[in-house]
Amino acid sequence: MQKQRPLRIGIEAQRLYRPHKHGMDIVALELIRHLQEIDQTNEYFIFMKPDSDDKVVRETANFKLVEVDGSPYPIWEQVKLPQAAKQHQIDVLHCTSNTAPLNSGVPLVITLHDIIYLESVNLTKGTWYQRIGNMYRRWNVPRVIPACQQVLTVSEYEQKRIVQHFGLSEKQVEVVYNSVGDHFKVSSDIEAIAAIKSKYNLPDRFIFFLANTDPKKNLIGVLKAMALLKAKGQLQSPLVMLDYAEENLTAMLTEIGAPELRADIKLCGYVPNKELPYIFNLSSLFLYPSLRESFGIPILEAMACGSPVITSNTSSMPEVAGGAALLIDPFDPQTIADAIQRVETEPALRQQLIVRGLERVRKFSWARTAEQVKGIYESVYHKSLVSSK
Repeated sequence: MQKQRPLRIGIEAQRLYRPHKHGMDIVALELIRHLQEIDQTNEYFIFMKPDSDDKVVRETANFKLVEVDGSPYPIWEQVKLPQAAKQHQIDVLHCTSNTAPLNSGVPLVITLHDIIYLESVNLTKGTWYQRIGNMYRRWNVPRVIPACQQVLTVSEYEQKRIVQHFGLSEKQVEVVYNSVGDHFKVSSDIEAIAAIKSKYNLPDRFIFFLANTDPKKNLIGVLKAMALLKAKGQLQSPLVMLDYAEENLTAMLTEIGAPELRADIKLCGYVPNKELPYIFNLSSLFLYPSLRESFGIPILEAMACGSPVITSNTSSMPEVAGGAALLIDPFDPQTIADAIQRVETEPALRQQLIVRGLERVRKFSWARTAEQVKGIYESVYHKSLVSSK
């Protein structure tokens, strides 16, 4: 039997070099790093736009980093990316961030992290950048799905949503769980923790919340819960928020009639991913009461660092938390406030959440994710050979 030649696999990681990485950028980065560790046979071509953070991944014998210039993003994806795939004679192209070229010219795998932008418009308002991105997704995704040989998504919850929305079979939409970086762990590095505490001027005790301008993150619910606690004299810890502008916070506090709450909130700006574990380690609890998520990596990041987690009883979050977090109704600020109060005042509950969280996070692994995705690439290529005969 003739030995199968190595595949030439293209991975779209357009924002890999972006200095301020979030969500899907981190997922693509971890996938690439772990594919490098497990696969020394197939050839990989990582397609990204030039940017300043160009040391996050290094080329190896079978991993080539290909900078593809061009903007705006739709032109990059629909024109420049297929040209690069053709130039490098790609066998399978994996688009990692919800959208893909309509005419890639090669077998196509897409990671559809979520279809929130195809659902309630109320959950997709935000900055103009976010709105334009969602408009592009609403145009692209329904058209590109029929051209994909395999759709990947990140939770069973999202798989059901995608299958239902597009009328696909479950085999056409494979669940590939996200995981958590190895640097997220309970740290005994007292000096490093102290340095981060000093750098961001963090209080001795605080509630940690990852904010951004996307309404689904439910900042307004968090602020209302904090206001409820403050009104009753039960607010024991300030709120530490990342990546949120002062003017936006002031406007929201005015909107809910709680400007006095500003004194209980610490804004830190953008924090690099490598520094986040120390903030999780320092926090007294992690608050993640999102209205809608397809996965929720920060749930696992907090658990890995020994921070008790409060998260929502909606969408994918119970699936990810797996009984190791305190679940609340994100649409009810009083339940958020009650959960904060419980974790702050019940040491036994706090310890139980920490122990369960550390156990839960061990069930997720980027190495297993990479193995699963590698197998999908090979399966898609072989199926394309059969169908072309």
